[in-house]
Amino acid sequence: MSIHIAAKKGEIAETVLLPGDPIRAKWIAETFFDNPICYTKIRGMLGYTGSYKGKPVSVQGTGMGIPSALIYCHELIKDYDAKNLIRVGSAGSYQKDINLRDIVIAMAASSTSNINNTRFLNSDYAPTANFELFMKAIQYSKDNNIPIKAGNILSSDQFYEDDPYSYKQWAEFGVLCVEMETAGLYTIAAKYSIKALSILTISDSLVTKEKISSKERESSFSTMIEIALGTL
Repeated sequence: MSIHIAAKKGEIAETVLLPGDPIRAKWIAETFFDNPICYTKIRGMLGYTGSYKGKPVSVQGTGMGIPSALIYCHELIKDYDAKNLIRVGSAGSYQKDINLRDIVIAMAASSTSNINNTRFLNSDYAPTANFELFMKAIQYSKDNNIPIKAGNILSSDQFYEDDPYSYKQWAEFGVLCVEMETAGLYTIAAKYSIKALSILTISDSLVTKEKISSKERESSFSTMIEIALGTL
């Protein structure tokens, strides 16, 4: 039993989907899982375990940002023996050809976070996806005619930037979109030799200034969930 999850051993599956929003975790469990059971409500960060096509799977809200996400990732790995962590989150587009509701699969995650600088002094660590999970997600998308984009993304420590055009430098170097957790997820997964993947749905665009509502963020985005579960 961990501090922030407090589930019993065996109540969490080896594969865990990780939305930032706990309400989205509830929606995922109730929409996609057979016989979902809520194993935690600590701090309102909901977690559920059920099955999908006969295979056990869990979903755990992580909150916003790398520090919050890493608390839950650490406990899932160390206290509950999670082996596959798949982030299912929203992101902001940095490219004119990546539009609202498009799916982006993160091959790697650049970051404005200082978290890895405390480990790798005067060096850059490159957090990357697990190849096996990445290829399974790509193959599922191809088999089901789901268009996706894949490449480098940015995990930022800031949601509201002082300079609304600061994204352009990242965009010029091919970064596809911005979110707030993946670099931390890929790093901790590498540290503990488990598999991790981040599948993102574009919820807003820094290029066109379009965005979808908070309600839609909570209870839509079904395509990326289908891809994540397809890796099972």
